[in-house]
Amino acid sequence: MTALSKKVRSVRTPAWRLAIALLTMGVAPAQKHEIGLTLGRISGPTRDGAAGALSLESGTALQANYGRRLAGSERFSLAAEVHLLANPQRKVASPNSGATRDVATLYLVPGLRLKLRGRRVAPYAAIGAGYALYEQSLTQIDGSPNAAPRHIHRGAFAFGGGVDLSVWRWLGLRGEVRDFYTGNPAFNAPVSGGQHNVVVGGGFVLSFGKRD
Repeated sequence: MTALSKKVRSVRTPAWRLAIALLTMGVAPAQKHEIGLTLGRISGPTRDGAAGALSLESGTALQANYGRRLAGSERFSLAAEVHLLANPQRKVASPNSGATRDVATLYLVPGLRLKLRGRRVAPYAAIGAGYALYEQSLTQIDGSPNAAPRHIHRGAFAFGGGVDLSVWRWLGLRGEVRDFYTGNPAFNAPVSGGQHNVVVGGGFVLSFGKRD
């Protein structure tokens, strides 16, 4: 076999191997700071009330998350995070025409995130507690003026999980599910229990900063 033949043979790398090599070239070690920006849907279960069932319909969830790595190893990392969620409107569905027509939502929840580190795929679980703000509409379902307080401040307990997929160095994709459990908005109608707010979302995550 000639020298030229050996060289030609040496570069006959299967396409799948070449693709994997190109994808993993951009994978960088875990960095100190992360910023995640995700878009999702927020919804809650139907609730029982004295005047009939009541539920918050689904709405758009705009989310931003900042995480700072606290500790870790080659297999996992622990980060402190602050999660912000904003929803401009969720309509209220109820046979009670005196209930609040719709609700806007804001959550600000600090917490902890435990991530299992892989070469490209990193699943994680998160938990936290913080603040919930509900803004009620000015009218009821029947169009009458709403007697409920305009703003209600509640505590929030959040938990969930997701997965990060490394794309290139500081850029990744994120998919997650979180549940924000809070006190009730001012529905202008009594309901049982607290309010679960389940959010399914996806977006991207930016990583930067050297580890300590």
